[in-house]
Amino acid sequence: MNPVLSIRDAHVTFTSRRRKGPSVRAVDGVSLDVQPGEVVALVGESGCGKTTLVRSVLGLEPLSSGTILCDGHAVTGSTLRKVRRSAQMIFQDPSGALNPRHTVYEAVAEGIRIHKVQGAEPELVADALSRAGLRPAERFMPRYPHEISGGQRQRVLIAGAIALNPRLLLADEPVASLDASIRGEILALMRALVDNEGISIVAVTHDLGLAWNIADRIAVMYLGRIVEVGDTEQVLSAPQHPYTKALLSVVPETSRSEQQILVGEAPDPSNIPSGCRFHPRCPVVASGEAERLGFQNRCTGVDVELVLRGANHSAACHALP
Repeated sequence: MNPVLSIRDAHVTFTSRRRKGPSVRAVDGVSLDVQPGEVVALVGESGCGKTTLVRSVLGLEPLSSGTILCDGHAVTGSTLRKVRRSAQMIFQDPSGALNPRHTVYEAVAEGIRIHKVQGAEPELVADALSRAGLRPAERFMPRYPHEISGGQRQRVLIAGAIALNPRLLLADEPVASLDASIRGEILALMRALVDNEGISIVAVTHDLGLAWNIADRIAVMYLGRIVEVGDTEQVLSAPQHPYTKALLSVVPETSRSEQQILVGEAPDPSNIPSGCRFHPRCPVVASGEAERLGFQNRCTGVDVELVLRGANHSAACHALP
């Protein structure tokens, strides 16, 4: 099968407005495929570039170099309309994403009108709301965002996205602003869209616990680059990269591993370290193990690429054999 989304060596660089200010390499050489009916969780701490990457899929952040194909269409100016019909974004904050002056009906109908979806508009809106779990749809159509709950607002966003019958959903922290009691319902809805309708999802999150519950594969990002990617069970049961191990050590479901506190400052994408970009915070380097085993010079001076470590499981680390 051809992938729904194919990213090859994508770079997104932001140039400072100051004349001699540093450039920020927000996305720095990412390659990733997403297959039909697959959920890929893009995991990493704030500032690692994961949101910038998914925004670039819709052309909201232009690539500095590299290519992105979505449903066979290159993400360029001439095909952006087709791309945005095939791929839809679900934003983190439904309150900010919904116009408070528009009813639920108007919010869902907006995309239908822009893309001129064939069919009777009221029926298309009702069907999308029902598929998103807002039933009966007629009860929600005349309401405004402030008249419904946070979970229902998130369902309205999902309804607006699936009204276009996209092949790909880009979900940016889709449950971060919701109460814990509602998160499970939204994740179950997203998983049902995958299992029942074959939609693919790229879910941006900093929470490996969320990835555990919904994702088929996990891609871990650090400082603009993917440092580990593989099937969810493989990555979470046998993480290869020290950064993944540190993220996983604070997930309650994985109490087997001792909690790791990363040393050093948060990463700065305008000043990427030489060698492995994780080495200033890496426990293997900080503990002296890298020096003892004779590969510290590579950690600090030689860049490292993703290497296959098992079936469908790759990691970028000098410490791995």
